[in-house]
Amino acid sequence: MTVEPKAAAEPEALLRARYDAVKSRIASAARRAGRKPEDICLVAVTKNAEPDQIRALIGMGHHDFGENHVQSFVQRAAMTEELLARQRVLSGPGPRAGAVRWHLIGHLQRNKVRKAVEFARLIHSVDSLRLAEEIQVCAQKRPEPVEVLVQVNCSGEASKFGCPMPAARHLVEQIDTMVGVRVRGLMTMAAESPDERVVRGAFAQCREIFEEVQRSGVGEGRFNILSMGMSGDFELAIAEGANLVRVGTAIFGERQTSEPPPEDDATE
Repeated sequence: MTVEPKAAAEPEALLRARYDAVKSRIASAARRAGRKPEDICLVAVTKNAEPDQIRALIGMGHHDFGENHVQSFVQRAAMTEELLARQRVLSGPGPRAGAVRWHLIGHLQRNKVRKAVEFARLIHSVDSLRLAEEIQVCAQKRPEPVEVLVQVNCSGEASKFGCPMPAARHLVEQIDTMVGVRVRGLMTMAAESPDERVVRGAFAQCREIFEEVQRSGVGEGRFNILSMGMSGDFELAIAEGANLVRVGTAIFGERQTSEPPPEDDATE
């Protein structure tokens, strides 16, 4: 009769170990770069996660979660809203609804914007003016603007989404004029290369664009998020200036099901 509790505890203990290891690596990378570990936001990417793992990570005090696919994003965000609401009913004062922040990090199609803006704390993947305009339309009934990042293709790979580097500043400036959309920074993915210099080069190029936009005064001080780095390269991203990293596999492990994801994407 003691076997079941032990078996149930082992996955959470493993999750805790992986989560703590990622946080330790983030802290070490930040210190090596002369920065404070608390200035780096960790977004736990749930593409490979089971619902119990997400609930366990919330129980460990983690706040920021990311999803690649809109369908899964909506389902998981609704699940956490329900979890927090139930906690408040059963336990009295507890985590407030806003304590869990959901980030949409994958490619966003214009026909799925309305669903995305309902739960998104931050949309990382705005790569065109048409997409930003659709978000603006869907944001009209919201009390606050939808916060977004402009995704930039700094690797030059055709397989990756993102606006071209020369167009990034202009796109940021166009979005900054919108009432219902607030541009908070940039996002990029590194080149798929075993050469560390190539990976760091893509991150460095995004940081340079980010700093150029900051110097221009766009966003009135709110343009301050640089989202770079995933499980295999987040330490390099931090070294090049990232203050938000998107880590999934290093926390949750490999995908447990053979079913394909609902959409084709490669953001974690």
